[in-house]
Order: sequence, then C-alpha cells, then structure tokens
Amino acid sequence: MQNLKNYIGGELVPPISRAYLPNFSPATGSIYSHTPDSGEEDVSAALEAAMNAYPSWSALTSTERSRYLRKIAEAIRARRDEFARAESVDTGKPLSTALEVDIARSIQNFEFFSEAATQFSSESHATDQTAINYTLRNSLGVVVCIAPWNLPLYLLSWKIAPALAMGNTVVAKPSELTPMTAFLLSQVCIEVGLPPGV
Repeated sequence: MQNLKNYIGGELVPPISRAYLPNFSPATGSIYSHTPDSGEEDVSAALEAAMNAYPSWSALTSTERSRYLRKIAEAIRARRDEFARAESVDTGKPLSTALEVDIARSIQNFEFFSEAATQFSSESHATDQTAINYTLRNSLGVVVCIAPWNLPLYLLSWKIAPALAMGNTVVAKPSELTPMTAFLLSQVCIEVGLPPGV
C-alpha cells in the first residue's frame, strides 16, 4: 500500500510527524493508500521553500514561465490515463468522466495559462489631462491554494496555473479525501524540472 508524500522544495518527503491518514476508495470503502497527516512543521517547510524560490521564479520572463506550464500540460497529457484512473478511484466517479472532463480540463488549464502568461498587459487612463493612472499586473509572492474533493486536479490546476503564470510561488493543499492526482502532479513537476519551491 502506497504512502503518499508531501512535495516540498522540489522533493517528495514524508510528513515530519510520520503520521498518515487512510485514503478510502468511495466505490469499495477499502483503504488503498495513505495520505500525509501534515502539521505545522510541514506547512512551515513548504512556506519557507516557496518564499526562497519566489525571487528567482518571479524574475523569470513570462516566456520562461510559460514554457514550464506548457511542459506540465504535456507531461500530464502523456500520463493522462494514469491520472484519470487515480482521479476515478479517489473520487468514485466514472473513469470516462475523469478522463474526458477532469484530466482534460486540467491539461487545458495549464495550456491556457501558459499562453496567458505572455499576453498580460497593463492599462492606462488619462485623468483631467493632468495625470495618467496605470495598472500593472505583478506577482504577489507566495500564494496558498486549497482544492476541494470533488474536482481535485481540475480545480487545483485552475488555481496553481494562473498563480505560477504571474510569477507567484505556490503552497497547495489538496483535499485529504482526494490527494492522488495532486501527488501525481508533484511527480510531474519534478519530471519537468520545475525549480524547487515553486
């Protein structure tokens, strides 16, 4: 039985407490993996890694960040059957729905924001012919993303992809009820060489 790990600082690591929660298949009621029961120390480590990665990630050009998002989309597509099976077992939804909706849309989220990363623009507005107000779109820093259980990867990717596109780093918390595709996503991030802590 697989013990999932936390993705912190570009590595898959067990929870500091070594505590795990059972991950039940809703279709059978059986335990099929164990999820890290992460605590304050794990969160602090993830936050520190994201804070350390932020200066270099936000300094990348939008084109460079776009390439990473595109690589993530391509890597998920290459493993889409595995992702769909994991999503189906985790949520109890039909495999066809997981494949055609959840995983397909997750790939599209990374693709869309890979393109959007290079298309962000600023706005300016003349005011009374004496000044110009302008809007700049900049990264904020570390962004925390929390995903629900019902569309695990779909909604997680909908949050992570735009945050990364803008130059933010991310600490993500998937549902403890459906952690499997978030775990697979962390493997993909390592596979494509996403900088540690991003």
